[in-house]
Amino acid sequence: MKKILLSLIMCSMLTMAVPAIAGTHGTNGKVSGKSIGAGALSLLIWPGIGQAINDQSYEKNLTHALLGLTGVFRIWSCYDAVVDRQGGVWHNRI
Repeated sequence: MKKILLSLIMCSMLTMAVPAIAGTHGTNGKVSGKSIGAGALSLLIWPGIGQAINDQSYEKNLTHALLGLTGVFRIWSCYDAVVDRQGGVWHNRI
């Protein structure tokens, strides 16, 4: 139980730090209940699910899903889904 709690705390701390480190290209949407749920799914299940829930383009969904093979990208994908960010780098895919 302690390991799970510590893992959740660490993930939440890392998620808060990502926007400060990684400058966003694109425009942020509104944070809503739907976008928070999408971010949780991107973090806990698989990156790309949150972007699909937020009605992003197929290319962006696929890119997030493939880059989700790296553990670090889950955190970025979670942030991207929570703020419902439109656009991005690499032809609006990230």
